[in-house]
Amino acid sequence: VEDLRGLSIRLFLMSNTFYESAGQNWFTLDNVYIHYNWTHEATFNATDVYAPSTNSYHCQHVSSLQKYDTLLVPSANTDHAAHWHITFTDFQIQAFNVHSSKFVAASDCATFFTPAILMGLITSLILLLVLAYALHMVVHLKHIDRYEEHKTTVYFPRSTELLSHNSECLSFYISVIS
Repeated sequence: VEDLRGLSIRLFLMSNTFYESAGQNWFTLDNVYIHYNWTHEATFNATDVYAPSTNSYHCQHVSSLQKYDTLLVPSANTDHAAHWHITFTDFQIQAFNVHSSKFVAASDCATFFTPAILMGLITSLILLLVLAYALHMVVHLKHIDRYEEHKTTVYFPRSTELLSHNSECLSFYISVIS
């Protein structure tokens, strides 16, 4: 698009559905419409854009690009949507229960189990297993006392014997030198 003045974003076909399992209404963003000079229209189907009706929805990137986890898929009905890529940065929307110009608490699109968190949990589990195995081996360590009975006695010479032996060595040394 060369001139953005002719670009019009008709946001959002939304729906509100009551889910008995959750016990509350949830809104979903179904479609995003983009018009350029009112001659070209592109329709994107929104996937996984939903939140409780009492909350707003927030996501860092709502995009048709794969690098941002494609949440906007070009509709099969239009030819123009396949040629366009759309990205909303720091996207937040509130469908219902709007009472002031501020958003209520947001339901964020970021998942709790990111790849980094999963790898940290797996590494911690492996380290815990190694530690448990090491503790198991230490607890079941047996003292080897059967070999203590068969030890030979060590002979320590008494000090008088040692002195007489040293004097003999000293006299031998003196006679060799002379």
